[in-house]
Amino acid sequence: MPEPLESVLAEVRELLLAPGLTRAVAAGRRRGHAPSVTRAQVRPVTLKQGRKLQIVTDDGARPFTRNVDGTEAAEAVDALLAEPFGNWHVETESATVQVRVTKKGDAQVHRGAAVAGQRAPETHDRAKQWLLDPGDPLFRVIGGTAAKRRQIDAFLRALAATLPDELPSPLRVVDLGCGNAYLTFAAYRYLAGRGVTVEVVGVDVREDQRVRNSAVAAELGCAEQVTFVAGTIEEATVPFEPDLVLALHACDTATDQALARAVGWRARWVLAAPCCHHDIAAQLKGTTTPSPYGEVTRHAILRERFADVLTDSLRAALLRLHGYRVDVVEFIDSAHTPRNLMLRARRTGAAPTPEQRDEYAALTGQWGVTPALAGLLS
Repeated sequence: MPEPLESVLAEVRELLLAPGLTRAVAAGRRRGHAPSVTRAQVRPVTLKQGRKLQIVTDDGARPFTRNVDGTEAAEAVDALLAEPFGNWHVETESATVQVRVTKKGDAQVHRGAAVAGQRAPETHDRAKQWLLDPGDPLFRVIGGTAAKRRQIDAFLRALAATLPDELPSPLRVVDLGCGNAYLTFAAYRYLAGRGVTVEVVGVDVREDQRVRNSAVAAELGCAEQVTFVAGTIEEATVPFEPDLVLALHACDTATDQALARAVGWRARWVLAAPCCHHDIAAQLKGTTTPSPYGEVTRHAILRERFADVLTDSLRAALLRLHGYRVDVVEFIDSAHTPRNLMLRARRTGAAPTPEQRDEYAALTGQWGVTPALAGLLS
């Protein structure tokens, strides 16, 4: 139920200046207004001079960091609260408060328990700026190896590059083929930290994974926001049509099934990191290679690598034909995993051009292949 904005912001002010603050993020804009910065983050740090309140603001070009205390901290907090941000997300050692400003200027507030294991940082981290703090409780639960942190950070940077500065709230996310869901949880922690209400559903065919992931969500204190269902990518029932669809390392045509569901939902954003490409590879073995490309498929290892490229090229082409702008980028350095490609798609609704249709038809016709995604979309 909406609450008066002035009283809610007074509550947020108390939390920001209280000793138990863990972190807070302000983002988005109110209807008809624009803040002077796109995002602001507040957290306590301990420096040689003592405890400070670190305020990081981003104007869209670069971040600006200040460490303040006393009267200066109170004034800085008041200035942030005066900005017309559309969303506030505040975490303390005892509570989590999410605020969304409605079109009428009221506040929709969700108050919950603290994230399990969350504590304010005791030292100022001058190391690499991770998008998800290496001290986040998620890493305590899933294991914080350096390789896993690098993969999570690479994924979150790809996600950040895909999404706009201003996100819908609530932001609805579905992760298809989520497996053990550590990237699912990482996406939730990062997106919730951008100051919007986030609802996430993870889908995996295994019931034991659903049980395990649900237990992790409870341990992290986000069981209401992050839920899991057991079922196939094609048939699993989710409670909403998502804004964002993730499909990370779904094997072979499972990636095609995930992309087809995303298109069917008309998802605004899609991130897919394919894994294994058997379908097109098998088709290439049974067709005659067009001239003059015989050497490309003569040797098994080259045919396999070419099949990977052809498969994902056709997936990108099909997404464009269905109204998406697509970028194919490196997911994470190949030293970490050879499956390091990611498809990032944003729905524009643009109709395909005759040239795009002709290029797709020529490519499939010349190589004599039929992508699995084409059949699913038809």
